[in-house]
Amino acid sequence: MRATAVRRTALAASAAALALLATACGGTSDADKKDDKDAAGGSSSAPKAPAKALTAAELEKATLAQGDVKGRKVTKAGPADEVPADGVTVDKEACLPVAHAMYGVAQKGSVATTKRKVIDEPKAGGKKSLEDLADGEAEDAFKDAFDLTSTFVALNSYEGTAGPDAFAALKKAAADCAGGFTATVAGTPTKVASIAEEKVTGGDEAAAWTVTSEDDGDKAPFKLVALRKEGAVATFFSFNLAAAGGDVTFEVPAEVVAAQDKKLA
Repeated sequence: MRATAVRRTALAASAAALALLATACGGTSDADKKDDKDAAGGSSSAPKAPAKALTAAELEKATLAQGDVKGRKVTKAGPADEVPADGVTVDKEACLPVAHAMYGVAQKGSVATTKRKVIDEPKAGGKKSLEDLADGEAEDAFKDAFDLTSTFVALNSYEGTAGPDAFAALKKAAADCAGGFTATVAGTPTKVASIAEEKVTGGDEAAAWTVTSEDDGDKAPFKLVALRKEGAVATFFSFNLAAAGGDVTFEVPAEVVAAQDKKLA
């Protein structure tokens, strides 16, 4: 592949990915039990007694911080990118919990929220300029440059049974909307072509999916994960620019999920 073609592919992948997450990668900071996991990667366990919600201060301490995930940069999300609950609409009401999770919106009953962006540190690059690279080297260089995963993490504290209820609602919505739906934020529609179950472990229960978006026939995969520990529910929404261009495949951000699970323990 010629260098110019590689450049176009990379930039197209970048645009497709960032269009979906332009508003999802932000928010404000309001502050191991491993039982039988099912095939979807989660368990059906529920707390024996209503959980006491973590306070805003407690939730902040339990939230990911720089240094918690090796090889990743962790930063607080910004208030300019906050998406209000009423700012997300869907063409299928049953799919709203999935759209909310994609954009970091808390479900009913949340008493405190924190939001973080977790981004892979860039790989060490070579010293050659693009013009000095052979075609094959240029393609590999672009793949490496865009093979970075960004994960938007929203951690919500719920009172009583609201946490398990929120987790269950998301899991049901993902199953009911496996065939796709359209979400609209700030007047911009995003078509979700499909939702497929993935595997993940952690917390009292966890579940994961590949969410595939579609724009003019071009598809891009994203990873969505939900993790519940007592009354706290974390959602993770990840994208990889190279994967959006079809150059690589990327996995559920297991290390990020594990790090958040550890801080909630």
